Amino acid sequence: MTDASPRTAPGSRRIGADLKAQIVRGVYPPGSAVPSSRALAAELGVSRTTVTAAYDQLAAEGWLETRPGGRTRVAAGILPVPAATPDTSAAPPRLAAFGRRLLAEPPPDARPGPAIDFRYGDLSGGDFPVLAWRRALNAVLLRRPARLGYGDPRGLPELRAALQGYLWRARGLRCERDQIVVVNGSQQGIDLCARLFVDPGDRVAFEDPGYGTARRAFAVAGAAIVPVPVDAEGMRTECLVGFGPARLAYVTPSHQFPLGGVMPVARRQALLAWAEACGAIVVEDDYDGEYRFDGRPVESLSSLDRTGRVVHVGTVSKTLSPQLRLGYLVVPPALAAVVTEAKRLADRQAPGLEQAALAELMAGGAYERHLRQARRRNAARRAALLAALAESFGAEVRVEGAAAGLHLVAWFPHEPASREAAIVATARAAGIGVYPVGPLYHDAAARPDRAGLVLGFAGSEPNAIRAGIRSLAAALAGRPKRFNG
Repeated sequence: MTDASPRTAPGSRRIGADLKAQIVRGVYPPGSAVPSSRALAAELGVSRTTVTAAYDQLAAEGWLETRPGGRTRVAAGILPVPAATPDTSAAPPRLAAFGRRLLAEPPPDARPGPAIDFRYGDLSGGDFPVLAWRRALNAVLLRRPARLGYGDPRGLPELRAALQGYLWRARGLRCERDQIVVVNGSQQGIDLCARLFVDPGDRVAFEDPGYGTARRAFAVAGAAIVPVPVDAEGMRTECLVGFGPARLAYVTPSHQFPLGGVMPVARRQALLAWAEACGAIVVEDDYDGEYRFDGRPVESLSSLDRTGRVVHVGTVSKTLSPQLRLGYLVVPPALAAVVTEAKRLADRQAPGLEQAALAELMAGGAYERHLRQARRRNAARRAALLAALAESFGAEVRVEGAAAGLHLVAWFPHEPASREAAIVATARAAGIGVYPVGPLYHDAAARPDRAGLVLGFAGSEPNAIRAGIRSLAAALAGRPKRFNG
């Protein structure tokens, strides 16, 4: 077969694509001769080599048949394909139950953010430790291995060792290295828990309001979501009395999402006792537990677990960057093997280069130095947001959940819940991205009748935060003042 040169390859691909289209439309039926390479080259104004390369590729794919000394013809047996029409009545391919449940769950808002965006989960690009990360990457690249292959699905041993020490120091979580499984962000960890621990129809106790993407993962796995109300101290564990059998509970005890409560020890003990009594797994989502502004981060729920019931989900999406897609599970010893194999089947392993760089950052102390700086910067952003809300809204707004984490909830006591969507739309029209509390409730009847906004502050600088809140107040007062930088 004649190989097309780099110069002729793009032209030959276009010629080949055109001929395929004509064959499937029946312009050249099976067995019919196609133009000679010389004739087609002259007609198209290209070299004969380009046409020959296209013919050779089509022959290799089975579209054409060539005979020495004979004409090149369309291969026998190719069926014409009629052009698709918008009103075709053909039924779409059947989806499995998982796919049908997925379509039934509304997807999150993926629109690009406006000029000032209070989207929760975004971090400021200026906070990323570029120099430290580059040094770590360079150090890793210089240690080039003799061969490249798939690694341990649990993650690089050096990263799991670094995480083991960090979790002991920072979160009071004592575990063995083999209990840690590195995943592609906390969302993959939650998805693995849903697949491994929940059968269709199993009841899952879920905070209400709670993290919508996690709730969606369990719902698509077939779980029967049973909402459990929260208050200023997180999940109201007294509501689990008489709850009945359940397979799993999902909680955010260090900083309840979205209302910000911290679960006290008595409730943590009650939750663990309930889980042991009914044989349930507790998924602890420690999504931003490193950020506490009035004291040290609280210890994890896992640090109290004595019976192997808690799966701890952690991430660097709120400390380094959500774009790195690095998180980790700390699982009870009895579950380590099955979680490892589930990770292997999902995608074999998390990206090795990023794992190695993170391990380098942690081992040298740069990660925790960065984290201290990020806490100071986010404390300043939080202070700017609180001051701006007080200045612009005064008694018209009530703030909840600002003691920790990277977001807070702003309630508007004099605006009914039915006005929430209009507030969000008005803000967006003024170039301000704000996000409603309402969709985070599983039981709409349980939410208070007042509008509320989840305001993330880690993605913007204090000046932009202040300008955004002033513009929001002006827009809601009917005096649009679009922020333009």
